[in-house]
Amino acid sequence: MQFTSTRDSQKIVSASQAIAQGLSDEGGLFVPCEFPKADLEAMKDMDYPTLAKTVLSGFLTDYDPAFLENAAKATYGQAFGGKAGHVAQVAEGLYSLELWHGPTCAFKDYALQLMPKLLVEAKKNLGRTEHTRILVATSGDTGKAALDGYHDVPGVSIAVFYPSHGTSEIQRLQMVTQEGSNVAVYAVKGNFDDAQTGVKRVFGDKQIAQKLEAENIRLSSANSINWGRLVPQIVYYFASYFQLVNTGKITMGERVDYCVPTGNFGDILAGYYAKRMGLPVGTLVCASNRNNVLTDFISTGTYDARREFHRTTSPSMDILVSSNLERLLFHAAGSDKAVAGYMNELNQNGVYTVSPEVLAVIRESFACGCAGDEEVAAEIKARYEQDHYLCDTHTAVAFKVAENYRARTGSKAPMVVLSTASPFKFPCDVLKALGLKAPESDFAAMEMLQAETGMPAPESLACLKNKPERFDTVIDPAEIADVALGKKS
Repeated sequence: MQFTSTRDSQKIVSASQAIAQGLSDEGGLFVPCEFPKADLEAMKDMDYPTLAKTVLSGFLTDYDPAFLENAAKATYGQAFGGKAGHVAQVAEGLYSLELWHGPTCAFKDYALQLMPKLLVEAKKNLGRTEHTRILVATSGDTGKAALDGYHDVPGVSIAVFYPSHGTSEIQRLQMVTQEGSNVAVYAVKGNFDDAQTGVKRVFGDKQIAQKLEAENIRLSSANSINWGRLVPQIVYYFASYFQLVNTGKITMGERVDYCVPTGNFGDILAGYYAKRMGLPVGTLVCASNRNNVLTDFISTGTYDARREFHRTTSPSMDILVSSNLERLLFHAAGSDKAVAGYMNELNQNGVYTVSPEVLAVIRESFACGCAGDEEVAAEIKARYEQDHYLCDTHTAVAFKVAENYRARTGSKAPMVVLSTASPFKFPCDVLKALGLKAPESDFAAMEMLQAETGMPAPESLACLKNKPERFDTVIDPAEIADVALGKKS
């Protein structure tokens, strides 16, 4: 399997090169040149590690299959408590794919517990011995998951940049208490888009690359702009579908809709890739919060980031520039020149419009909707009181949008909502949604939520209370370049 760049289709690289490099030289994202076809009958009874190895093998063809098998077994075993890809029924025809049973209680664990292994192996495959410096912009969950996956990995160091005052207190503490000799964490003045733009600029700066090369250092990314982040996420779409088949909820071949709380567009794009592989995915419903730039785009064909940025109760979705949408544009337009043009317009003017033909292709697979904080709070309460199901603020966005989509379209297809984080990562907002007065401390709120619901708080979150904070540096976005060059500790 070979990969090309969304902005230069003449550039062809191996899977190892795509994962080791992260971003193409001209700023494009690597995408597969073709999609392997899945043998659904052969896959339906596989356990999660075997399913992961099978999906990965179709894309990572220059990796040793034995390595992929061992890596999948090592990743998706004890760390996920036997609940990798777990599907819970919420109501008739409505399901929750619970992706928060990993070590950092967020869906990012599925990729970022495996990705370090893929990166180290990629360097071996390429015969490369340089030090890899990873830069990560995060809106909350990616940062901790990346830090947890990469800490003390030989030959790698990682710096994470999160928006100051833009995450929950639990998310912040997960990052700033991270152990490891090769990790660093920075609060960036501004929002996630400021941090992400700063990181992207560093990757596109050839002078920085030359200076680092002289020191035998290369940059890479653990954000979902890296193919190594995206490919493991395809697996849980297959896992959820086969669980529905094997429990008699659906028959093989029946189409299933998925509603995904969406920020940077990677999680929902993985579902599109599963569909391209032959999984019977019906509609992928893109669920946004008040920062509804994706809802407007899928509705109108115009992507307009020139709008007010809102801090919401679902901070991991507080994003105005969704990087992975670029990959979908490439597949829909079939033109690197068109995508390069869109991205140039976005960088220069903050807006671009796709052709009606491109929009029509996108709408063949995607629908959209958005929900504000009040609707999200009401949805948390409704799901708990009606269905005895407790969810976090991000998952509640998707439940509300899924509900609206089904009412609007009259769809009777089974609907799987991707539950992306534990409700205990946002305990104050969940308590308030349930109509309770939340204490000021997130840890007191966590204890109260546990007492009220009988649901145990994950130990990995509860123990943060007693961990020392290691990182307190606040920087401007422009200073991300200094971090990349090793000038700022």
